[in-house]
Amino acid sequence: MGNRDVADLLENIANLLEIRGENPYRVRAYREAGRHIANMAEDINKVAEAGRLQDIPGVGESIANKIREFLTTGRLAYYEDLKRQVAPGVSQLLEVPGLGPRKAQEINRALGITSIAELEKAAREHKLSKLPGIREKTEQKILREIERLQQRTRRILLGVALPAAEEVVNLLKVHPQVQRIDPAGSIRRMKETIGDIDVLVASTKPVEVMDALCSLRIVKEVLAKGTTKSSILTRANLQIDVRVIHPDEYGSALQYFTGSKDHNIALRDIAIRKGLKLNEYGIFDVKTGRRLGGETEEQVYHILGLRWMPPELRENRGEIEAAAKGKLPKLIEIGDIRGDLHVHTDWSDGTDSLDDMVEAALERGYEYVAITDHSIGLGVARGLSVERIREQRRIVDQLNRKYAPFMILHGIEVNIRGDGTLDYDDEVLAEFDIVTASIHSGFGQPREKITARIIRAMQNPNVDAFNHPRGRLIGKREGYAVDLEAVIREGAKRGVAIEINSQPDRMDLDDVWARRAKELGATLVIDTDSHSKGQLDFIRYGVAVARRGWLERSDVLNALSLKDLLKRLHPARMAA
Repeated sequence: MGNRDVADLLENIANLLEIRGENPYRVRAYREAGRHIANMAEDINKVAEAGRLQDIPGVGESIANKIREFLTTGRLAYYEDLKRQVAPGVSQLLEVPGLGPRKAQEINRALGITSIAELEKAAREHKLSKLPGIREKTEQKILREIERLQQRTRRILLGVALPAAEEVVNLLKVHPQVQRIDPAGSIRRMKETIGDIDVLVASTKPVEVMDALCSLRIVKEVLAKGTTKSSILTRANLQIDVRVIHPDEYGSALQYFTGSKDHNIALRDIAIRKGLKLNEYGIFDVKTGRRLGGETEEQVYHILGLRWMPPELRENRGEIEAAAKGKLPKLIEIGDIRGDLHVHTDWSDGTDSLDDMVEAALERGYEYVAITDHSIGLGVARGLSVERIREQRRIVDQLNRKYAPFMILHGIEVNIRGDGTLDYDDEVLAEFDIVTASIHSGFGQPREKITARIIRAMQNPNVDAFNHPRGRLIGKREGYAVDLEAVIREGAKRGVAIEINSQPDRMDLDDVWARRAKELGATLVIDTDSHSKGQLDFIRYGVAVARRGWLERSDVLNALSLKDLLKRLHPARMAA
């Protein structure tokens, strides 16, 4: 729990007291205390530990006791009792910023609304503006605040959140008072979905940085502005929270706000055993109170007897033990990727031509690219007939002469049918430089049937890779039921690479299964499944999954040089 959590709690208590018609001075006392805590630069937990809560303006003994209970247990019995004493659902309506207790109560009484979903429906149907004191402008403001609330409470794809954070970083880093700036939280750990978009800044002039942030051209609205922390709403309707840290404390703050929670708890346990105290302000000797460091993350980890850990590993899944023993993996990097082996063109469902996709691959410094348009069974994607395959091959051969030594691999994303057979017979499949196989239908089949279907496809000697193994679309479609352990074991046995698909709404395999695939001896391949030139840049999301899965360059098929790759892709077929 932080300053904002405590401030929100006190504001909510004030709202509930106002609804109950309590003494206005008492209501104001909670609001004043909350306002002072929200604007404090010092961490409320640190103030509580030092026994200084009543030094905060507006915080008396009663409020201080409530804050201590909230910080210690994560809940407050008094607040829960208050919520039960007001009309059902009114306390939920108060979660909508700017609605206010009186309006919430009036809306509840007039329309019987007890949830935010009902409030949104009423606003869209213009029922609110028919109530006394609520104009159409107010109704639209309520709708906007509901949308923002929903954005803050839902997970955002990394592919949406990361570019937004990077835009703020790139715009602010040129400011003369910004010494360092980084995304933090789950963005820095490159999780597939993000809760809050957090950015940290090192500066000795926080007010100037806050002024610069709120003046950026991408700002649609300033949601909150403080001396060291502000929240903006971008023109893409994404909330971004920016916090300014003193440079001497930046490393410890960056470590703390990067997380994960489990990783940080484990580090604090190590600190306690060593007679140290670790928090966002630095690392301290408990006996003397002397600050030992905190300027850099490396310094913090070193004092704890650990090597610095890449943020992607910080999930308390063995990285701390590995760092203590000097056995952290040398994680794969984007620069290790030598080519993309799953790319579509306008021959099937891509939007750019074969030439354009090749040029885009060359611009990224690749040694090779595989053109893997869809097979004939996927009619909706204009899958290739045998005649079109051979026509495309002729063009690929011409381009290979033009772009040598860069190589275009003529491939296919072949559809796995319901019984595990493939769209083409073995004679046609043998003509390709690379064959990747995918499931595009029959997602509702039982687990045993889908597993057997995939394994049968992988047993075809022409298949080189199995794509997007779970078939999921994050937040849109659950993956099919499949025994991934069995599939990965089969891939390891047959030399069929298991794909990490870099599309932001797929990121499939995920990090946990990528690490398990490594443990089982499978080779992985990081592809973009690009359907346009720009999507080749999605490779960084697949690399992020691989890094979170502890993968090294030797684990990844397309980290091989062209010469070594060709040796791996069924030598007999390539020699022909």
